[in-house]
Amino acid sequence: MVAAPDLSLPRNCTFTPSDWQALAPFWYPVAFSTEITTEKPYGTRLLDERLVLYRTPDGTVTAARDLCLHRGAPLSQGWIEGDRLVCPYHGVQYDGAGQCVCIPAEPNAAIPKRLKLTTYPVREQYGLVWVRLVDNGPVHFPEMAEWDDPDYLQVIPDKVELEAAAGRQVEGFLDVGHFAFIHVKSFGESDNPEVPDYPVELTPAGFKADYISTVSNYPHGMKHLAPPDFQWRRLFEVFLPFTAKLSVTFPNGMLHILNAASPVSARKTRVFCPICRNFDKDAPLQDTLDFNHQVFAEDKAIVQEQWPEDLPLKLSDEIHIAGDKSSITFRKRLKELGLGHSFTA
Repeated sequence: MVAAPDLSLPRNCTFTPSDWQALAPFWYPVAFSTEITTEKPYGTRLLDERLVLYRTPDGTVTAARDLCLHRGAPLSQGWIEGDRLVCPYHGVQYDGAGQCVCIPAEPNAAIPKRLKLTTYPVREQYGLVWVRLVDNGPVHFPEMAEWDDPDYLQVIPDKVELEAAAGRQVEGFLDVGHFAFIHVKSFGESDNPEVPDYPVELTPAGFKADYISTVSNYPHGMKHLAPPDFQWRRLFEVFLPFTAKLSVTFPNGMLHILNAASPVSARKTRVFCPICRNFDKDAPLQDTLDFNHQVFAEDKAIVQEQWPEDLPLKLSDEIHIAGDKSSITFRKRLKELGLGHSFTA
């Protein structure tokens, strides 16, 4: 018999019970792969749950609740000895499966079976470590096959920390109507604000929005590189609840951005955005990093000020226009997951 998944809420949880339980089964990035080493454990939070991540010498990453069940110490303040995670309080040692294997104060005593960490499923993909807090069956994992294509250059920008709900951030990433206003200093064109009609297609993982316009994705100062009247295609692919892949067709190739919003709490979000492209592979990477930082900073400035803070899933709570097709679909699909009307308390 398979044990029932742990649906207990974290201490001081900022989500409603039903929202947390609806979100916990999905995959979220919690760290860069390079941050999880065999030298020291790494502490972070996901959906208000405190996590510790550590890597054993064989390369395996373990994600566990950041709690030693002996006396409640945070294991992220401990250290790693060989293939063991060591608690900083009494030196209790855990192996890669989270099982206690040594109690230094009583080296010859039997180890209680209950002295085992609560561990979670882990995946390493796109230069990130992903975790799901509840394993209650298969769920879709965000897809960016181009990342492993040898013809593509991989770029990993810094994560973006937001004092905002994950739903608001992702909806802003999908929004094409704000280019001419929020991004006017980076790539937006104030004289080209119109949003042409675009199709939206539902998928098992979420939905796709295929947007074609004349708004160039080149930064200001490089707009001349596109042929006159070039049609820019931006294909958005949403993987519920909070990851979206953007594929932009450039005149000389393809650019792919994975916007993976990781909900630290109900109104705090950490965004990871791995990028890959198959053109300009010899161009300075810092230019790409700087441009990406500028665009995300422009979004951050407005998203952190939106009110209500939570994404309204009751459509009548805000006014919509034709160009909001993506965000309307996003809200409907989130509601289908079982999230509340106002999406978290």
